[in-house]
Amino acid sequence: MDLVQILVNWLLLGSLYAAIALGFSLVWGIMNIVNLAHGAFILVGAYVAFTLYTQFHIDPFIGIIFSMLALFLLGWILQYVAINRVIRAPQLVTFLFTFGLNLLIADLVQQIFTSDQRSINTSYANIGLNIGSTHIALDRTLAAIVAILLTAALSYFLSRTRTGNAILATGMDRDAARLMGIDIRAIYALTFALGAALAGAAGAMLAELYTFSPSIGSAFTLRAFTIVVLGGLGTPWGVVAGGMVFGLAETVVPLIPGVGPGYDNAIAFAVLVLVLILRPTGLLGKQFYS
Repeated sequence: MDLVQILVNWLLLGSLYAAIALGFSLVWGIMNIVNLAHGAFILVGAYVAFTLYTQFHIDPFIGIIFSMLALFLLGWILQYVAINRVIRAPQLVTFLFTFGLNLLIADLVQQIFTSDQRSINTSYANIGLNIGSTHIALDRTLAAIVAILLTAALSYFLSRTRTGNAILATGMDRDAARLMGIDIRAIYALTFALGAALAGAAGAMLAELYTFSPSIGSAFTLRAFTIVVLGGLGTPWGVVAGGMVFGLAETVVPLIPGVGPGYDNAIAFAVLVLVLILRPTGLLGKQFYS
């Protein structure tokens, strides 16, 4: 495989990983909750896109909108009804709560869709641009573009809008934000709902690119956690940096003679440990969130 193809594969995979971790980073950074149900939200987004495609012939990239809306509603309800009740509890409580929520959602999805492997086979799944020996897949390119657009949109929303500033203020100092008249419960519900919606978008894209089943949600949570730690909290672009580092391990490491594909995750986690030692806040993390 030539160097340009490796570079293309790395950039496309890294962008997709950024989409997977974007909502996880938002919830963790603002609410200080490590949401172990994040992978389950991605899974639900994938099945929403799958259902829309198989039942109504809606393209999965258009289905992203519906997946985001469905997960936004689900996230808002779960946060406002349940998670707000344990938001001030010790972090172990939120760990256990979101872990139980992950199991519940995954089990419900399995009951509805069974444990069979699913996939979305669009007419353009194998279409791409060939430049010499380099192949640029159309669907992966579209996913990368959507991922970057979502990151840019979230960054703009947080930094340039009144509601976004209220979210950031709540993440920095909840009590001070309350004294300034910010409705903390509403902000937390909105933050969690946005995180779930972003997970839904990632799920819709993954459904078009890979096969999936109800058992894979936890793997996405683990990847999201690693990517966020690598990139750091405090800015959505940190997720892109973390996704690129993690994607580099999965695209380059298997090509090293004598290493093979079985060590890509091991190398990624070794890089994670190295980053934590040299820069505990992550590659682009803000010092406030360390």
